[in-house]
Amino acid sequence: MSALKDKLKADLTASLKSRDELRLRTIRMALAAVNVEEVAGKQARELTDDEVIKVLTKEAKKRKEAAEAFGNAGRATQAQAELDEQAVLEEYLPAQLSDEELGAIVDAAVAETGAAGPQAMGQVMKAVNPKIAGRAEGGRVAAIVRARLAAK
Repeated sequence: MSALKDKLKADLTASLKSRDELRLRTIRMALAAVNVEEVAGKQARELTDDEVIKVLTKEAKKRKEAAEAFGNAGRATQAQAELDEQAVLEEYLPAQLSDEELGAIVDAAVAETGAAGPQAMGQVMKAVNPKIAGRAEGGRVAAIVRARLAAK
């Protein structure tokens, strides 16, 4: 079993004992998503820490989008609940890259691939994605890559 999944299970027990409802429901939801991912496909398997991080990232993104939707609908209480769950999930994710760090990685990838112009965006994204692995949102990365390629 991955270390991150072990940590989630230990934190589930701790939040159950401390009667922390927010952490309890969020960790239960996260473990359920991990379990669904483990049995998806033709054969059940154990997820690695990187795969668990991808699942948690996806769940955190869902919470962010739901909070925006609730906020736009004038349902502030539900929006805040979603943001609280997102904050709990982010405790288990790697620290996000700053714009400067992300820009440096993109610049290195552009230089490495020799890309020029917007048509080379896919080539640069393919080089950047393994280096950022869950430490930056895809839309943010794409915007920086697009800006760097437009400047060339």
